[in-house]
Amino acid sequence: MRLMRTFQAPTAAATSSSPSTPVATALLELHDVVASYGAIQALRGISLEVHRGEIVTMLGGNGAGKSTILRTISGLMHPRSGRVEFDGHDITAVPAHKLVRLGIGHAPEGRRIFNRLTVLENLQMGAYSRHDKAEIASDYDRVFGLFPRLQERHSQSAGTLSGGEQQMLAIGRALMGRPKLLLLDEPSMGLAPVLVEQIFRIIRDINAQGTTILLVEQNAQMALQVAGRGYILQTGKIVLADTAAALAQNEQVKIAYLGG
Repeated sequence: MRLMRTFQAPTAAATSSSPSTPVATALLELHDVVASYGAIQALRGISLEVHRGEIVTMLGGNGAGKSTILRTISGLMHPRSGRVEFDGHDITAVPAHKLVRLGIGHAPEGRRIFNRLTVLENLQMGAYSRHDKAEIASDYDRVFGLFPRLQERHSQSAGTLSGGEQQMLAIGRALMGRPKLLLLDEPSMGLAPVLVEQIFRIIRDINAQGTTILLVEQNAQMALQVAGRGYILQTGKIVLADTAAALAQNEQVKIAYLGG
Protein backbone atom coordinates (compact mmCIF):
# COMPACT_ATOMS: atom_id res chain seq x y z
CA MET A 1 0.00 0.00 0.00
CA ARG A 2 1.25 3.45 -0.92
CA LEU A 3 -0.17 6.63 0.57
CA MET A 4 -0.24 9.87 -1.37
CA ARG A 5 1.26 13.00 0.18
CA THR A 6 -1.48 15.56 0.67
CA PHE A 7 -0.26 18.00 3.30
CA GLN A 8 0.69 21.61 2.77
CA ALA A 9 2.42 23.65 5.48
CA PRO A 10 -0.28 25.15 7.73
CA THR A 11 -0.99 28.83 7.94
CA ALA A 12 -1.28 30.63 11.27
CA ALA A 13 -5.06 30.46 10.97
CA ALA A 14 -4.96 26.73 10.35
CA THR A 15 -2.77 26.00 13.33
CA SER A 16 -4.45 28.30 15.82
CA SER A 17 -7.29 25.83 16.36
CA SER A 18 -4.97 23.30 18.01
CA PRO A 19 -3.73 23.99 21.56
CA SER A 20 -0.35 22.42 20.75
CA THR A 21 0.22 24.59 17.62
CA PRO A 22 -0.46 28.18 18.63
CA VAL A 23 1.91 29.92 16.21
CA ALA A 24 2.98 28.72 12.75
CA THR A 25 6.57 29.90 13.06
CA ALA A 26 9.09 27.33 11.87
CA LEU A 27 11.56 26.33 14.57
CA LEU A 28 12.87 23.34 12.62
CA GLU A 29 13.01 22.78 8.86
CA LEU A 30 14.41 19.89 6.84
CA HIS A 31 14.92 20.51 3.13
CA ASP A 32 15.30 17.50 0.81
CA VAL A 33 17.47 15.60 3.31
CA VAL A 34 19.18 12.44 2.08
CA ALA A 35 21.02 10.22 4.59
CA SER A 36 22.63 6.81 4.40
CA TYR A 37 24.17 4.07 6.49
CA GLY A 38 27.01 3.04 4.23
CA ALA A 39 25.47 1.93 0.94
CA ILE A 40 21.97 1.78 2.43
CA GLN A 41 19.95 4.92 1.77
CA ALA A 42 17.80 5.59 4.84
CA LEU A 43 16.29 8.99 3.97
CA ARG A 44 15.27 9.80 0.40
CA GLY A 45 14.64 13.52 0.22
CA ILE A 46 12.89 14.37 3.49
CA SER A 47 11.32 17.82 3.80
CA LEU A 48 9.36 18.72 6.91
CA GLU A 49 8.92 21.48 9.43
CA VAL A 50 8.03 21.87 13.08
CA HIS A 51 6.59 25.14 14.32
CA ARG A 52 7.20 26.73 17.69
CA GLY A 53 4.91 25.34 20.36
CA GLU A 54 3.83 22.28 18.38
CA ILE A 55 3.79 18.61 19.06
CA VAL A 56 4.46 16.89 15.74
CA THR A 57 4.53 13.11 15.39
CA MET A 58 6.16 10.84 12.82
CA LEU A 59 4.58 7.45 12.17
CA GLY A 60 5.75 4.52 10.10
CA GLY A 61 6.91 0.93 10.23
CA ASN A 62 10.34 -0.36 11.20
CA GLY A 63 12.97 0.89 8.78
CA ALA A 64 10.85 3.82 7.59
CA GLY A 65 13.53 6.32 8.65
CA LYS A 66 11.92 7.91 11.71
CA SER A 67 14.84 7.43 14.11
CA THR A 68 17.29 8.41 11.37
CA ILE A 69 15.51 11.74 11.03
CA LEU A 70 15.90 12.38 14.77
CA ARG A 71 19.57 11.36 14.67
CA THR A 72 20.12 13.72 11.75
CA ILE A 73 18.43 16.61 13.55
CA SER A 74 20.41 16.05 16.76
CA GLY A 75 23.75 15.78 14.96
CA LEU A 76 24.43 12.12 15.72
CA MET A 77 24.72 11.68 11.97
CA HIS A 78 24.92 14.13 9.08
CA PRO A 79 23.05 14.02 5.79
CA ARG A 80 24.68 13.25 2.46
CA SER A 81 22.74 16.12 0.96
CA GLY A 82 19.99 18.54 1.84
CA ARG A 83 19.78 21.10 4.63
CA VAL A 84 18.65 21.18 8.26
CA GLU A 85 17.70 24.55 9.77
CA PHE A 86 16.97 25.23 13.42
CA ASP A 87 15.87 28.53 14.90
CA GLY A 88 16.98 30.36 11.78
CA HIS A 89 20.42 28.71 11.55
CA ASP A 90 21.79 26.12 9.14
CA ILE A 91 22.81 23.23 11.43
CA THR A 92 23.39 20.61 8.74
CA ALA A 93 27.02 20.00 9.73
CA VAL A 94 26.96 21.17 13.36
CA PRO A 95 28.18 18.49 15.83
CA ALA A 96 25.81 17.04 18.41
CA HIS A 97 27.33 18.67 21.50
CA LYS A 98 26.93 22.13 19.99
CA LEU A 99 23.33 21.41 19.05
CA VAL A 100 22.57 20.70 22.70
CA ARG A 101 23.79 24.21 23.49
CA LEU A 102 21.64 25.63 20.69
CA GLY A 103 18.55 24.07 22.24
CA ILE A 104 17.98 20.56 20.84
CA GLY A 105 17.34 17.77 23.37
CA HIS A 106 17.14 14.11 22.37
CA ALA A 107 15.69 11.21 24.37
CA PRO A 108 16.75 8.33 22.09
CA GLU A 109 15.15 4.98 21.42
CA GLY A 110 16.25 2.49 24.06
CA ARG A 111 16.73 5.29 26.64
CA ARG A 112 20.57 5.08 26.64
CA ILE A 113 20.89 6.15 30.26
CA PHE A 114 24.12 5.75 32.20
CA ASN A 115 23.35 2.57 34.15
CA ARG A 116 26.17 2.85 36.69
CA LEU A 117 25.45 6.46 37.57
CA THR A 118 22.72 7.51 39.97
CA VAL A 119 19.53 9.20 38.85
CA LEU A 120 20.87 12.57 39.97
CA GLU A 121 24.20 12.02 38.19
CA ASN A 122 22.34 11.19 34.97
CA LEU A 123 20.46 14.46 35.27
CA GLN A 124 23.72 16.28 35.89
CA MET A 125 25.07 14.80 32.66
CA GLY A 126 22.09 16.31 30.86
CA ALA A 127 23.22 19.76 32.02
CA TYR A 128 26.92 19.26 31.24
CA SER A 129 27.01 21.92 28.50
CA ARG A 130 25.32 24.63 30.52
CA HIS A 131 27.13 27.59 32.03
CA ASP A 132 24.22 29.02 34.02
CA LYS A 133 24.97 26.82 37.03
CA ALA A 134 22.83 28.91 39.34
CA GLU A 135 19.75 28.03 37.27
CA ILE A 136 20.32 24.28 37.19
CA ALA A 137 18.73 23.71 40.61
CA SER A 138 15.42 25.08 39.32
CA ASP A 139 15.56 22.59 36.45
CA TYR A 140 16.03 19.71 38.89
CA ASP A 141 12.84 20.96 40.51
CA ARG A 142 11.12 21.01 37.11
CA VAL A 143 12.16 17.44 36.30
CA PHE A 144 11.22 16.17 39.75
CA GLY A 145 7.89 17.96 39.46
CA LEU A 146 7.18 16.16 36.20
CA PHE A 147 8.58 12.85 37.47
CA PRO A 148 8.16 12.56 41.26
CA ARG A 149 9.39 8.96 41.10
CA LEU A 150 12.82 10.19 40.02
CA GLN A 151 13.06 12.37 43.12
CA GLU A 152 12.28 9.33 45.25
CA ARG A 153 15.04 7.41 43.42
CA HIS A 154 17.55 10.27 43.07
CA SER A 155 20.41 8.38 44.79
CA GLN A 156 19.62 5.01 43.18
CA SER A 157 21.72 3.55 40.36
CA ALA A 158 19.91 4.15 37.10
CA GLY A 159 20.43 0.58 35.94
CA THR A 160 18.25 -0.70 38.78
CA LEU A 161 15.22 1.39 37.78
CA SER A 162 12.16 -0.11 36.13
CA GLY A 163 11.64 0.39 32.41
CA GLY A 164 9.15 3.17 33.00
CA GLU A 165 11.45 4.94 35.43
CA GLN A 166 14.34 4.68 32.98
CA GLN A 167 12.18 6.30 30.30
CA MET A 168 11.32 9.10 32.71
CA LEU A 169 15.01 9.55 33.39
CA ALA A 170 15.89 9.68 29.67
CA ILE A 171 13.32 12.43 29.13
CA GLY A 172 14.37 14.24 32.30
CA ARG A 173 18.02 14.14 31.28
CA ALA A 174 17.14 15.70 27.91
CA LEU A 175 15.13 18.43 29.66
CA MET A 176 18.13 19.38 31.79
CA GLY A 177 19.61 21.00 28.70
CA ARG A 178 16.64 23.41 28.60
CA PRO A 179 15.78 22.47 25.01
CA LYS A 180 13.67 24.60 22.72
CA LEU A 181 13.01 21.40 20.75
CA LEU A 182 12.67 17.98 22.40
CA LEU A 183 13.11 14.89 20.22
CA LEU A 184 11.37 11.83 21.67
CA ASP A 185 12.06 8.43 20.11
CA GLU A 186 9.59 5.69 21.09
CA PRO A 187 8.92 6.90 24.66
CA SER A 188 6.27 4.22 25.27
CA MET A 189 8.28 1.26 24.01
CA GLY A 190 8.02 -1.74 26.33
CA LEU A 191 5.88 0.02 28.92
CA ALA A 192 2.69 -1.23 30.57
CA PRO A 193 -0.50 0.56 29.42
CA VAL A 194 -0.86 2.50 32.68
CA LEU A 195 2.68 3.86 32.27
CA VAL A 196 2.03 4.71 28.62
CA GLU A 197 -0.88 6.90 29.71
CA GLN A 198 1.34 8.57 32.30
CA ILE A 199 4.17 9.24 29.83
CA PHE A 200 1.80 10.85 27.33
CA ARG A 201 0.25 13.04 30.03
CA ILE A 202 3.74 14.24 30.86
CA ILE A 203 4.49 14.89 27.18
CA ARG A 204 1.46 17.18 27.12
CA ASP A 205 2.69 18.90 30.29
CA ILE A 206 6.17 19.46 28.83
CA ASN A 207 4.64 21.00 25.73
CA ALA A 208 2.32 23.18 27.84
CA GLN A 209 5.41 24.50 29.63
CA GLY A 210 6.67 25.84 26.29
CA THR A 211 8.83 23.07 24.80
CA THR A 212 8.28 22.14 21.16
CA ILE A 213 8.24 18.36 20.61
CA LEU A 214 8.97 16.08 17.65
CA LEU A 215 7.72 12.63 18.56
CA VAL A 216 8.44 9.22 17.04
CA GLU A 217 6.02 6.65 18.40
CA GLN A 218 4.76 3.17 17.43
CA ASN A 219 1.57 3.73 19.42
CA ALA A 220 -0.09 5.72 16.65
CA GLN A 221 -3.36 6.19 18.50
CA MET A 222 -1.70 7.88 21.49
CA ALA A 223 0.65 9.88 19.29
CA LEU A 224 -2.19 11.32 17.22
CA GLN A 225 -4.10 12.20 20.38
CA VAL A 226 -1.30 14.43 21.71
CA ALA A 227 0.04 15.83 18.42
CA GLY A 228 -1.25 18.72 16.38
CA ARG A 229 0.19 17.42 13.10
CA GLY A 230 1.79 14.26 11.80
CA TYR A 231 3.91 12.80 9.02
CA ILE A 232 3.65 9.23 7.69
CA LEU A 233 6.90 7.68 6.47
CA GLN A 234 7.57 4.67 4.25
CA THR A 235 11.06 3.51 3.18
CA GLY A 236 12.71 6.85 3.84
CA LYS A 237 10.06 9.06 2.27
CA ILE A 238 7.17 11.13 3.60
CA VAL A 239 4.06 9.75 1.90
CA LEU A 240 1.37 11.59 3.82
CA ALA A 241 1.23 14.64 6.09
CA ASP A 242 -1.74 16.36 7.65
CA THR A 243 -3.25 17.46 10.94
CA ALA A 244 -3.36 14.73 13.56
CA ALA A 245 -7.15 14.81 13.55
CA ALA A 246 -7.28 14.28 9.79
CA LEU A 247 -4.73 11.46 9.93
CA ALA A 248 -6.74 9.72 12.65
CA GLN A 249 -9.78 9.76 10.33
CA ASN A 250 -7.88 8.72 7.19
CA GLU A 251 -9.02 5.24 6.17
CA GLN A 252 -5.59 4.15 4.93
CA VAL A 253 -3.97 5.34 8.16
CA LYS A 254 -6.62 3.51 10.18
CA ILE A 255 -5.91 0.26 8.35
CA ALA A 256 -2.12 0.58 8.44
CA TYR A 257 -1.53 2.03 11.91
CA LEU A 258 -4.70 2.15 14.00
CA GLY A 259 -6.03 -1.37 13.58
CA GLY A 260 -9.06 -0.12 11.63
